[in-house]
Amino acid sequence: MLKKVKKIIFPIAKLAFNTFHLKQRKYTYSGIEVSISSEVFPPHFTISTKILLDFIKPLNLTNQSFLELGCGSGIISLFAASKGAQVTASDINLIAIEALKKASIKNKIPVDVVYSDLFKNINKQHFDYIIINPPYYPKQPKNDKERAWFCGENFEYFQNLFEELETQSVTNTWMILSEDCKLNTIKQLALNKGFLFELLLEKTVYKEKNYIFSVQKKAIN
Repeated sequence: MLKKVKKIIFPIAKLAFNTFHLKQRKYTYSGIEVSISSEVFPPHFTISTKILLDFIKPLNLTNQSFLELGCGSGIISLFAASKGAQVTASDINLIAIEALKKASIKNKIPVDVVYSDLFKNINKQHFDYIIINPPYYPKQPKNDKERAWFCGENFEYFQNLFEELETQSVTNTWMILSEDCKLNTIKQLALNKGFLFELLLEKTVYKEKNYIFSVQKKAIN
């Protein structure tokens, strides 16, 4: 029944969403403001960003190394840095990268902003936290804007992510996903590379379930 309702509502919601994002918008969290281009993943209607922000809010991030892989608006990176974390924010969208650099200066919050496809341009180091709000719809993206939504027809984003994650030194890798994605497919791709998902949070907003998972290397017996 819920899927039928979503199918009816989706075209209306998509029209409203696209109309709202025809021009640059502001987004604020905990006194931090970012300007969001229509070419960048928007946190206004997409609830995943707010869920992640609320999730990391109680954490003590002082002097913790923190990577937001695919930062989009960068609000999560700025918030983590405001809590004392040493933050690296990466994205493949140059418009997002330039906007975050300006937001870092405007908010007087230092963040190391890196243009990178996954880990390719990120300096090798240990991270205490890696936060990922990934694209998960199985469709080939046509441009950088669509890369925030579509993971490739064969989930190439996740195949590459888990392959590269194998080489990283990290204490906590957290990923947010929705019930709308093909969760079992993503979990299997992770398992193929030796990773397991542990559920940290389940939150329902507007009748849509969202999950924050810890992505952990499978223990070798």
